[in-house]
Amino acid sequence: MATTYLSRTPSSNGNQKKFTISAWIKITKLGTQRTVLCGYYGNSNRYTQLWQGTDDKIIFFSGDYSTSATTQAVNLKTTRTLRDTSAWYHLVLVVDTTLATQADRAKLYINGELETWDTGYGSHLLPDLNDEYFINVNTSPLYIGTYDTTSTYFDGLMTHIHLTDGYAYAGSDFGETDSTSGIWKPKTSPSVTYGSNGFFLKMENSGAMGTDSSGQSNTFTVSGTLTQTEDTPSNNFATLNGVYKAAYQPTFSTGNLTATAPNSGEYYPAFSSLGVE
Repeated sequence: MATTYLSRTPSSNGNQKKFTISAWIKITKLGTQRTVLCGYYGNSNRYTQLWQGTDDKIIFFSGDYSTSATTQAVNLKTTRTLRDTSAWYHLVLVVDTTLATQADRAKLYINGELETWDTGYGSHLLPDLNDEYFINVNTSPLYIGTYDTTSTYFDGLMTHIHLTDGYAYAGSDFGETDSTSGIWKPKTSPSVTYGSNGFFLKMENSGAMGTDSSGQSNTFTVSGTLTQTEDTPSNNFATLNGVYKAAYQPTFSTGNLTATAPNSGEYYPAFSSLGVE
């Protein structure tokens, strides 16, 4: 997505204590910060963000909306790293701060498996009871693919992005194991309730990539040039390998489908992310 992102500001407040975010992502390079989704109220901890850090682990961070202070409310990172640039990953973040058990208030599924939060990340803050975050807020723009329109752009591919407002679901509500291949794949029509600010971005219309397919008409605005590809979780394409470090390497773009040499007329090696059998 490079410097391209999608944005929408809700017209009314929704549920800031309970929501689910589901997204399929394919990363193109390692060791860089990249935002999946961010509810941005302002800097100094006044935001809620799901992103991948420079160590290639998934991070869930938020300040506390219910106070005017710029204090951290939740700060969690997975023990697992995502470093396979040839594969699609399915992320499902489930938040419900009304639950009695603190460890159940923020859960993350990757490809249907419940992940473990790393206790060594910063202050490692689990959600307090009835914490409110900057999701579903009518004064907080919701960004997909950027933190604040100027930084931590998602450099890679994304599709099938869901938000359920007021409903907590598991990874298996949005994905399932293919009975033939054994590979985790998306449910194209999941049986979920989206709520007033919920949405489902399939990104299937190249001329209207921000179109909401949830029935709630919560369509996003596209900023920049969002390029549609045929590389999807159900039809995984080989791309150029952005991890391979040659002495002379081109610049990759368009989800690692395009390689550009630094100087015109020169040739630089680029390798496939998938081998040939």
